[in-house]
Amino acid sequence: SRYVLIGSCHICQIFYSTTQHSDIFSTVLYRRFSTDRSALQSVIGQNSVEVLGQSYPRDDFTNVTPKILAMVGRNLHNQSHHPLWLIKERIKAHFYSAYIRRSGTPLFSVYDNLNPVVTVEQNFDSLLIPPGHPSRKRGDNYYLNRTMMLRAHTSAHQSELVKSGLDAFLLAGDVYRRDEIDTSHYPVFHQMEGVRLFSNHELFSKVQNGEELSLFECGGQRTPQKQETHTLEAVKLVEFDLKDTLTRLITHLFGEDLEIRWSDCYFPFTHPSFEMEVRFQGNWMEVLGCGVMEQELLNSAGAGNKLGWAFGLGLERLAMVLYSIPDIRLFWSQDERFFKQFRVQDIHQPICFQPLSKFPPLHNDISFWLPESREGQESFTENDFYELVRSIGGEMVEKVSLVDDFIHPKTRRRSQCYCIIYRHMERTLTQQEVRFIHKQIERAAETELGVQGRY
Repeated sequence: SRYVLIGSCHICQIFYSTTQHSDIFSTVLYRRFSTDRSALQSVIGQNSVEVLGQSYPRDDFTNVTPKILAMVGRNLHNQSHHPLWLIKERIKAHFYSAYIRRSGTPLFSVYDNLNPVVTVEQNFDSLLIPPGHPSRKRGDNYYLNRTMMLRAHTSAHQSELVKSGLDAFLLAGDVYRRDEIDTSHYPVFHQMEGVRLFSNHELFSKVQNGEELSLFECGGQRTPQKQETHTLEAVKLVEFDLKDTLTRLITHLFGEDLEIRWSDCYFPFTHPSFEMEVRFQGNWMEVLGCGVMEQELLNSAGAGNKLGWAFGLGLERLAMVLYSIPDIRLFWSQDERFFKQFRVQDIHQPICFQPLSKFPPLHNDISFWLPESREGQESFTENDFYELVRSIGGEMVEKVSLVDDFIHPKTRRRSQCYCIIYRHMERTLTQQEVRFIHKQIERAAETELGVQGRY
């Protein structure tokens, strides 16, 4: 997991108490990091890629597609009464009511309209993800060029917000990853993450003789329980606050009787790190990742005198569970039968999605010989094929599965066979129109990916 988020919403909403205290600093942050993108187009030219009105030169790393660019700017999480908007608003409402400053204003500010185009440094280096790490692969991300990309996680903005002086914030937005194709995976999805930092006084103020305790120690060692610069007592208090905060959030969404368990895990940007799983419909389901922020991140962001936690969760996963939405493609539907089910007066009102008519699937196989790998680089990856299928088949493709992977015993040539399931969300497909699309995929696989068809 990675921490785990443009359109019709023209402001980065900062909510105030009933006394309507203004937060000038947050307004300044909004103007710095956000922009009105509702009328901006995204296109791919011969020598450049234009995204939200900004032009970026193309190079050998450019792999973003017209289909993906068409989704930049949709901002589903900011469309009123969209299920992703409902989930986001419920999380915001919980944090605004549960965490209040002494002044009566919310402790956490919210940013949900930041530009999804980020630098490679923001997306990886600022989070201590080293060069050569698998998550940087061109086959897993959408690059505009070697230095710019569509963010793969909202954590790409963590450093800039901490540098601006924020100690507690939530961040929501759309993220982009090349991935497999099935009912729970989509190349664009949405995340929300939270960050909270503590000073020495804030963390130990409620502890007896807390003035004698410290966040940091000299000469410490990194252990599974803590980082080398942190004291064990500080980390345990931060870990408790993190888990308590997230337990309260998830039980607020799912109900008080929810079973929760924690497991240790690894992220490059937190230590110790944890995943939360919940018991849902008889199975354990991972819903978020979190941990104590690596002190090196805070030091480089100018907050080296503080210690903090961070978490990230996927909005689609929560919405699919809470509202019983069976297919992730439905979030992008234009069908009024889908949207009208989520137009409720109260965002906390229970909703159980009633499926649209289940149209029959059509199965078509495609098999081909893979090109020989060139020295030092892969000549073919599964994500390349998935991306090609998405670009041609669009929303008609429900799932792509690798059903056979064969190496010829004599020639050592490698062959793969994929099953493509076509099913439209709003009407019945005919085999004739599916076959037309399938033929296009076959031809494009040969010309663009260098495979040799076995049709």
